Amino acid sequence: MGKPNLLLLALISTLVVLVQSEDPYLFYTWDVSYSTLSPLGVPQQVITINGQFPGPRINGTSNNNVIINVFNNLDEPLLFTWNGIQQRKNSWQEGVLGTNCPIQPGTNFTYKFQVKDQIGSYFYYPTTSLHRAAGGYGPLTVHSRELIPVPFDWPEEEYIVLTGDWYRKSHTELKRHMDNGKTIGRTDGVIINGKQGKGDGSDPPMFTMIPGKTYRYRFCNVGMKNSLNVRIQGHTMKLVEIEGSHTVQNVYDSLDVHMGQCYSVLVTADQKPKDYYLVSSTRFTKTVLMTTATIRYTGSNEPASPVLPEAPTGWAWSLNQFRSFRWNLTASAARPNPQGSYHYGKINITRTIKFVNTAGTVDRKLRYAINGLSHMNTDTPLKLAEYYGIQDQVFKYDIITDDPPADVGTKVTIAPNVITGIFRNFVEIIFENHEKSVQSWHLSGYSFFAVAIEPGTWSPEKRKNYNLVDAVSRHTIQVYPKGWAAIMTTLDNAGMWNMRSLLLERNYLGQQLYVSVLSPARSLRDEYNMPETQLLCGKVKNLPFPAPYSS
Repeated sequence: MGKPNLLLLALISTLVVLVQSEDPYLFYTWDVSYSTLSPLGVPQQVITINGQFPGPRINGTSNNNVIINVFNNLDEPLLFTWNGIQQRKNSWQEGVLGTNCPIQPGTNFTYKFQVKDQIGSYFYYPTTSLHRAAGGYGPLTVHSRELIPVPFDWPEEEYIVLTGDWYRKSHTELKRHMDNGKTIGRTDGVIINGKQGKGDGSDPPMFTMIPGKTYRYRFCNVGMKNSLNVRIQGHTMKLVEIEGSHTVQNVYDSLDVHMGQCYSVLVTADQKPKDYYLVSSTRFTKTVLMTTATIRYTGSNEPASPVLPEAPTGWAWSLNQFRSFRWNLTASAARPNPQGSYHYGKINITRTIKFVNTAGTVDRKLRYAINGLSHMNTDTPLKLAEYYGIQDQVFKYDIITDDPPADVGTKVTIAPNVITGIFRNFVEIIFENHEKSVQSWHLSGYSFFAVAIEPGTWSPEKRKNYNLVDAVSRHTIQVYPKGWAAIMTTLDNAGMWNMRSLLLERNYLGQQLYVSVLSPARSLRDEYNMPETQLLCGKVKNLPFPAPYSS
């Protein structure tokens, strides 16, 4: 027998180490199709995943790799986005029409992304057409790794609470209304985990608690139009996490959860063993819509009291609650946007951008806009056009300005809305709301510091009111009527990223834009190459594969 090949043995050992050191993988296969369900008591077409509504939970640990093979069995093209997952260097997996060609009916596509340096509560939903009005959403949760201490004891169990407003009209009917230039009007009800509670003691328990034990409830507003207030009859809630950031653990009787936002609370079963109602109701609406879910203490058979806890009134209460949220700076956990995370208030601002939400009509049809420009999706995704170097054939950069004129709301034009950002610049973004309804905004690809929300209009001297020490790092921000909000972030994630209104009607009718952040080095250190499995469409469908980035 010959001597062993030492070089071969060394190579095998290296490969074993590499395989063992790679972060774990989570694999999912999704059958996306229509089912007939009755979320508000009326049979209608609902998008289910593997027959479930809400869809299956994606439940992982920080740095896990997530592989989801999506089979589109709908009659329309389909995409999913992962609301709040930063997709570091990988806007290819963002799942919006500015970055991805949609999955055609009868075909499949595999999403591959990593929940890099993140923990927290998130959700996914479809971004194509008006599919979000038909469901298709589900929870996405990320835990800290075992060696990372969490600033609270491990709860007895975790409960997901996906709550949102809902229409009895089908998503196709709602889409037809908007395509004809009309508004979709008020929503018809509120649901929790796909169901509307009767609140009369006849509903089976959705959650159970053992007396004396503590539970984690993850609340997400997955609706279409309205802010919600959530509360639990007879119990207080200790806030521990907002959208991936551990918070100072204040105790609340109720929480306002605005569109697209997620909050984690701890609830201790310290009351008399019986049933209690979890209540979710609309905020800032003339007619309050409400639903309940039953929480049952194990071993009890006493029904919940029919007297429901009341929600707060007015937006000033909600603003004061926002001001009470603070980032837990002593918690050990994955921290989003690590550059500048600890001392963001001492970084020089390199650019201030002001976004004003506006509305108007074009050809007698309703459109919503940002700084007067209403975004239009293109047949060729913007990211693909940019990557292939044919962006001049598809869109123009920076049509809007950083400081819109005072009369920006008087005229709306339609075009792809793409602004440029300089890689690794630290920017200040101001959202100004001149309207009478609460707005909610999401910036994909980043977490940002929500440093201020105030009434009135913004001016540079308002910076003296910023929280420059422990503002919560998150990915959504609400803006109250006739008010403004300020956020700060480092543009350290190269790619094409979507900034969007989370109100479905506004988003569909143009209130969104894309931020192109290019790495000057065109290096794999800063951004991944386009995957070989990327779907191609529009002007790039038959073009040769571009030259890859170098390492």
